[in-house]
This record gives sequence, C-alpha cells and structure tokens, in this order.
Amino acid sequence: MPAPKPEGAQVKVNLLLRRLPRLRDTSVTAEAAFGGTFHVNETYIQLEGAYDEAIRGIIPDRLPCEIYCHSLSDPSILSPELAASGAHTLTVFGLHAPNRWLSDENNDATRARLQEAVLASLNSVLAEPIEDLLLTDAAGRPCIETKTTLDLEHALNLPGGNIFHGPLEWPFLEDDAPRGTAAERWGVATRYPRILVCGAGARRGGGVSGIGGHNAAMAVLEAELDD
Repeated sequence: MPAPKPEGAQVKVNLLLRRLPRLRDTSVTAEAAFGGTFHVNETYIQLEGAYDEAIRGIIPDRLPCEIYCHSLSDPSILSPELAASGAHTLTVFGLHAPNRWLSDENNDATRARLQEAVLASLNSVLAEPIEDLLLTDAAGRPCIETKTTLDLEHALNLPGGNIFHGPLEWPFLEDDAPRGTAAERWGVATRYPRILVCGAGARRGGGVSGIGGHNAAMAVLEAELDD
C-alpha cells in the first residue's frame, strides 16, 4: 500500500508595514515583542481547541499564529529608503489550516477567509488594526500576500503543501533502523545512494535550521573517509 500523501496544515501571510504596530500590552515594546518568534493565541487550550475545530472543517475563531519580523534582525532585506522610513516586514504562519480543506475550485475563496482569520488573530493582541499599517504598491493595493498549502504545492511542488516535505520524525535512530551507510547514520539517506536529503525533510533537519545541509555534508565526508 502506498504511503499517504503528506499534508501541510498552515497558511502563510507576508505583510509590509509602514511601522511596527502598537501592542495591547503596553509593558512590552514592539521591538522586543517582534524581535523573536511572536506567538499569538497559542496556549495549550487554544491550540487544542483550534485543532478540534480544524478537524471538523472549521477555520478556528482564534487562529493560532507565529510571527517573524525579519527586517528587525536584517534591515538589508528592505531598500535603504524603506528601512529609513521605519517600515518593517512581518511573516505570519497561521496554524491548523489543513490542506484537505482546499481544492482548485475553492482555493481563492478559502485563501481570503484564512487571510481574514490571520489578521483577526493578530489584531486580538494589538492596540490598532494591522490593516491600517499596511503599505500600498504603485497601484494602491495593500502590500499583503497570502499563500495556502495548495499554492505551495502548485508553485514549489511541495506534496500537500507540507513545508517539511513529509511527516516529522524523531531525531534519533530507532534500534532497528538501518545504519549501514553514512547517509543512514546522519539521517539524510534516500533510495538513491548518490542523492541525499539536504533540507527540512531530513530526519534531523527542519525549518530554517540548516541542520539537514550540515548533516548531508558530513555524510559525504564520512563516506569519503570510509572509502
């Protein structure tokens, strides 16, 4: 029986803002809040409730979100003019948005609904609507981009829009796991001996850690030493 197709469960929203938003919690500066990974509506109870809603095919009322402000750590991603103006980027991942909801027929409508849910979740912790801070392009359109799992599958051939390429695994080798080659020991093996997994689909890799690439390189070096 073939393995089930991987399934992503996230929606990604990119925003370009004229400045960072003010927070409801006035004891925390925007720079401090957005300087790392900003978690919104991600308590255990909220995550569990959102999962239960998602399983029933309902977009969670308070969609759990994780936010990254790359322009705070690396202003060079903006033009000098934008950086000097105080503009910032936000990347928001909305969770519990499974690919099973989507089809070619409903993707546009579902993308719009998910974008609304992400912005509403973000606004729940802000002192001002995030929509009011969006910069506009030359045509006057808000600088916001939303990608569903189906969008990622179409654009990047990610199976099911899964950003990890498949189900995550424990980082360690099981006792009965094959370990006859360097690639198997480093968790980067494929069915082809000269092709290694360098990205998020590696056993010990994931996200933007770079661990998969490191381990693939180490496997190559170890194999060369073995030869």
